[in-house]
Amino acid sequence: MTTTHPTPSQMHQLSNRIFEVYGHDFRDYSDAWMLRRVGDEMAEQQIADFNRYLHQVETQPEMFYALMQKLSINVTEMFRDPKVFRYLRDEVFPVLATYPQIRIWSAGMATGEEPWSLALLLKESGLLERSLIYATDFNPEVVRQATQGTFKLASMPANTRNYISAGGEASLSRYYRTNATHAYLSQDLKDHMVFATHNLATDWVFNEFHLILCRNVMIYFNSQLTSRTLQLFHDSLAPRGFLTLGSSESLRFDPIGRYFETLHTENRVFRKI
Repeated sequence: MTTTHPTPSQMHQLSNRIFEVYGHDFRDYSDAWMLRRVGDEMAEQQIADFNRYLHQVETQPEMFYALMQKLSINVTEMFRDPKVFRYLRDEVFPVLATYPQIRIWSAGMATGEEPWSLALLLKESGLLERSLIYATDFNPEVVRQATQGTFKLASMPANTRNYISAGGEASLSRYYRTNATHAYLSQDLKDHMVFATHNLATDWVFNEFHLILCRNVMIYFNSQLTSRTLQLFHDSLAPRGFLTLGSSESLRFDPIGRYFETLHTENRVFRKI
């Protein structure tokens, strides 16, 4: 079946109806990215007519939740971009160590590899006992997955290489047990993690943090939603708090940038002035 990809105006119509019916806000996501993802979902559902697809999304929650899985950015791995984790470990954690309590927010965490990686490095740095990591995503299904700390066994060799490059002190295998298909991370790490849904497009400040990571999420936003999100992070950071973005994300072209200093350009680490 040949599927005609929706037009930008149809995409805005779909985003508006999703917000009205389900409360999830995709209205300020990148048009090109939304067009590609929705077109792929229509093809997978074998629906060529946009109006028919819109009606089904409006009236059949299972159709909406199938689309939401397409709109979630779940490409990740433990210690992704290990040089970033090494920088945090070597340069940022020593500053966090001066605080009696440490609060960290992993925003847009996907299936949880990032917050679990942070917990592990905090443990090796002797900081986990006084740390609390808030791990959030807008998609309840990926939050459920992340809470379990369970990852495919086939992914662990790459995760191990990243761990070593990030400055890991031991063998990653000491932190997980396995069966034939999956690795299960140590649950004592989970005691210092809070998993919850949070939508960067609609929700606001819910705590004060010393470090926020939001990497490779805002590349899917338009400029308005990017500005809103950066303002949210600024308002959520404690004085002199740290912000880490993805390799293609920057504060350079947003007015909020004047309230941050750049600590490391390549690793996209900033500090609130």
